[in-house]
Amino acid sequence: MAGAGIFSEIIEEEVYKYYAEGEWRKSSSGKSVPIINPTTRKPEYKVQACTQEEVNKVIEGAKAAQKAWARTPLWKRAELLHRAAAILKDNKGPIGECLVKEIAKPAKDAVTEVVRSGDLISYTAEEGVRILGEGKFLVSDSFPGNERTKYCLTSKIPLGVVLAIPPFNYPVNLAVSKIAPALIAGNAFVLKPPTQGAVAALHMVHCFHLTGFPKGLMSCITGKGSEIGDFLTMHPGINCISFTGGDTAIAISKKAGMIPLQMELGGKYACIILEDADLDLAASNVVKGGFSYSGQRCTAVKVVLVMETVADAVVDKVKAKVEKLTVGPPEEDCDITPVVTESSANFIESLVMDAKEKGATFCQEYRREGNLIWPLLLDHVRPDMRIAWEEPFGPVLPVIRISSVEEGIHHCNASNFGLQGSIFTRDINKAIMISDAMETGTVQINSAPARGPDHFPFQGLKESGIGSQGITNSINMMIKVKSTVINLPSPSYSLG
Repeated sequence: MAGAGIFSEIIEEEVYKYYAEGEWRKSSSGKSVPIINPTTRKPEYKVQACTQEEVNKVIEGAKAAQKAWARTPLWKRAELLHRAAAILKDNKGPIGECLVKEIAKPAKDAVTEVVRSGDLISYTAEEGVRILGEGKFLVSDSFPGNERTKYCLTSKIPLGVVLAIPPFNYPVNLAVSKIAPALIAGNAFVLKPPTQGAVAALHMVHCFHLTGFPKGLMSCITGKGSEIGDFLTMHPGINCISFTGGDTAIAISKKAGMIPLQMELGGKYACIILEDADLDLAASNVVKGGFSYSGQRCTAVKVVLVMETVADAVVDKVKAKVEKLTVGPPEEDCDITPVVTESSANFIESLVMDAKEKGATFCQEYRREGNLIWPLLLDHVRPDMRIAWEEPFGPVLPVIRISSVEEGIHHCNASNFGLQGSIFTRDINKAIMISDAMETGTVQINSAPARGPDHFPFQGLKESGIGSQGITNSINMMIKVKSTVINLPSPSYSLG
């Protein structure tokens, strides 16, 4: 059982506790929230259904703890983060087990997520020391009309309390990508994990707890979004929100106060394949990008825009690779595992049925058992089909045949999303020109989409996000610049 061993104190009577003031606690609500295993479609875990009053207490404690933490030397903050990373990686097994059961992530990928998260924490500690240890020195006579009568010293100070809201698909990695920058910058954090993925997140928080961070500095609140979601995001004690997810972000951005927002949302990743591309390379990356973790990634390939002259060849190559993908339970490390919820499966099916009614070519027979959907390649998709524009977040990949590069760019830019895109061509000059024309936060040339490495800038345009992520950008987003000005005597002041 994942709650055994060092994690025994985070669970009681089969319900996982929430974390506040350095302790694992049961909610005064007396209620819990079930977590459904996507594979069995039966309850697997239970977490506390926290109350608004408990949220108030957590944020009050965080604000108090943050004041002292901001005065903690940078080297000490970094030392604690390195220790947390080591404990997290030492416990990759039980945390990975939670990811398998909560979100049907293949076992090997689940362990990889935990190890990657530990590496992210350590890199953040080192990068934070570099970034935060530097300030600026300005003199007033560098601006026209001024004498050298003022010296300005700038330093970097924390914002206060950061609210971190990760998504179900990477509940550990995308939690620590927010938590580690917050902590190294001198902030406190409140983590609101997704329901699916909450138990893995609680295990991760326990690794931080075992490290010895000050009480109150870290909190993890679980519960129903309808009960505490808006209450958290609108709380006057929150000084920054870092969110990864979907449509909820639009509501958050409208309701949140005048605080920094960092949001990575959905995408409709377009992959453009030109005539001169290495078609085997393109096909391999299309399958990797479109079907890894059953397509449940913001950066998954969501539509292939291929030149008509090579479309038959590309479709044949992709089809052959898709048919070799293994399908089944995550415990067996299958390539395609159940999608996270029944409602997700129903939505994906609605897109497939719409494409069928409008004449798309099915390269495989559509097959579904519960939350498990077999990989499906759809050819001859047209712009009047929903799947040409909507994000399925599942193992279904549409192919649109185009007659020109301009047509591909137009389709990419007509989307409401703009997270990432790919170009496959041997002509680097053409690739750069297309990249410049694509309205996306990142363009991959001759590669599948990827969020990492985690220190690379990562951002979306349009409805795909606000602000930029990546370790350095996240640290900078969670600080303010403070200026101290030393006023000197006028130039006529005598030294004698």
